[in-house]
Amino acid sequence: MSIGATQPFRVAGTATLAAGTVSANVALAGAGEAVLVFNASAAIAFVRFGTDASITASVSDTPVPPGGRALLHVGEYARTAAAVLAAGSGNVFFTRGEGTTY
Repeated sequence: MSIGATQPFRVAGTATLAAGTVSANVALAGAGEAVLVFNASAAIAFVRFGTDASITASVSDTPVPPGGRALLHVGEYARTAAAVLAAGSGNVFFTRGEGTTY
């Protein structure tokens, strides 16, 4: 892909995380260097990615607004996603794939 080119996001798999005010994590599904995060909760979700199940998220990590989406380049070695909510509970969806725009 040339510099500045956009490629449509191609889905490889989705993992659902039941999130709350204590960090939780989930194994990512599929393969690819990008993850589309959808925060289906009513609170800000803070997300982090790692290579194993020891990863935890904190309120200083990447925020995703309630009902919002973020397409993040996490690299091919990320295997796990973690999230913590600012308040309450709800689902955060992590859809792995390839591409630069959705």
